[in-house]
Amino acid sequence: MTIPTTTPNLLDNPPVPLQAKLAAAWTSLMFFVIYIDYFHLYQPGAIDQIRGGGIYEFDITPTLMTIFVVVIGIPALMVMLSMALPARVNRATNLVVASLYIPVMVFNAAGASGDWAFYYGFHIGIEVLILAFILRSAWAWPRRAASPAATAASVYEEPLQTQHHA
Repeated sequence: MTIPTTTPNLLDNPPVPLQAKLAAAWTSLMFFVIYIDYFHLYQPGAIDQIRGGGIYEFDITPTLMTIFVVVIGIPALMVMLSMALPARVNRATNLVVASLYIPVMVFNAAGASGDWAFYYGFHIGIEVLILAFILRSAWAWPRRAASPAATAASVYEEPLQTQHHA
């Protein structure tokens, strides 16, 4: 008697374009920053401090609020730019912006008390991991073989070259 062999149904894992991965990472960072700011409101005294016109050592002013809009607006813009920019500009933009955002995220620890060190360390660590993913992905952007005879239409038909790292 023979036992029929069955092969398990394997799930298809289609490749995800790098631009979509970058857009998803910027979206994750943006949501994480927004939720961390929201969760900050649960810290004792945070709402009273805001009602008193301050956040940490900063007075709540139109200038401060504009800075906050820029800080969250850049990742929001990077979601769209990661999908829309041409590869060369996209790669450079992601490398520059993600590099500049690491110190911005670390600055979130300013004014934190020792009681909240783990909380801030954990959330900053996650933000930095997301930014490291963006940096690594943009750095290792797949390349195509250069062909002087290639037209704009045929570029998409050339095989991808993978980067070899030492």
